[in-house]
Amino acid sequence: MNNIGDILNNLLHQTAFLNLTGGNYLMIAVACVFLYFAIAKKCEPLLLVPIAFGMLLVNIYPDIIAEPSSTSNGVGGLLYYFYQLDEWSILPSLIFLGVGAMTDFGPLIANPISFLLGAAAQFGIFAAYFLAIALGFNDKAAAAISIIGGADGPTSIFLAGKLGQSSLMGPIAVAAYSYMSLVPFIQRPIMKLLTTKEERSIKMENLRPVSKKEKIIFPIVVTIIVCLLLPTTAPLVGMLMLGNLFRESGVVRQLQETASNALMYIVVILLGTSVGASTSAEAFLNFRTLEIVLLGAVAFAIGTAAGVLFGKLLCHITHGKINPLIGSAGVSAVPMAARVSQKVGAEEDPTNFLLMHAMGPNVAGVIGTAIAAGCFMAIFG
Repeated sequence: MNNIGDILNNLLHQTAFLNLTGGNYLMIAVACVFLYFAIAKKCEPLLLVPIAFGMLLVNIYPDIIAEPSSTSNGVGGLLYYFYQLDEWSILPSLIFLGVGAMTDFGPLIANPISFLLGAAAQFGIFAAYFLAIALGFNDKAAAAISIIGGADGPTSIFLAGKLGQSSLMGPIAVAAYSYMSLVPFIQRPIMKLLTTKEERSIKMENLRPVSKKEKIIFPIVVTIIVCLLLPTTAPLVGMLMLGNLFRESGVVRQLQETASNALMYIVVILLGTSVGASTSAEAFLNFRTLEIVLLGAVAFAIGTAAGVLFGKLLCHITHGKINPLIGSAGVSAVPMAARVSQKVGAEEDPTNFLLMHAMGPNVAGVIGTAIAAGCFMAIFG
């Protein structure tokens, strides 16, 4: 009987119920809320489902992300090895390869003024940097946190790893991806607040056709110019442009299809679950995490507002030829931010099609956020 009692006692202590803290249960509840928004409300499920499930797993079984040095057999947890791919900048770079293979750069080429709108939206990044410094973060931590304002999860992870801010990578990544998922909810009220009904109703002229030669030359030229000026951006900008060259060259269709489909989705699974697994209660539930999440929200809001306000300036300069709404797409959330511009414009006039016009600033925002990260690496790396 004693043996049976020992066995039952051992089994009881092997369950998670006796090993979890109140913080773990809170994070499990948060993970379930994220899953609800992803599945029931369809808030970017490709991002939120793996992130939320990784959050769920690590708070039920923390050893799933345990380092090899902390285990008896010297083998780390499953998600530890996924997370190493984040720290080594492998997964963020592969995400950029897939984004490049999926994205048409034609609207940006057809309307080069989009570069200015994309640049204006990066103002939120630098505003967040100074706010983070004011809150007591050091230079490198402030730089890593500020990139959240670009609504670019891969770049946020990439920069945090390069600047040695691994301890902040979890909160930074979760904040960045959460804001990417919540783009429609955050941007829409800001866009309506800063524009008039007349401005939102502006119809823009059709973009000029872009030749295949232009589309092939563009990624090559951007790679040469940007990477010569900021070599540290090569992993991100280089992969983004390589993916786009796969798409536009027309001679490597298999590579383009692999990068934009199978490889992209595999990387999203690995990246999402590992990001979610970085949110154990012990690592995530602290005041610093709250500051990071709030700084990210402020940065994203400022970036959106800066893009819209610069769009209003261009609208005035061009005598009403540019709809200010497309300026909000200057953040890096492709293509969600462009879709929001289209939706808000269509609410005023269902015949107003802004999507392709908004894709220009949106693509420029991806490049701009990578350049901002390169600037921080050049200064603090």
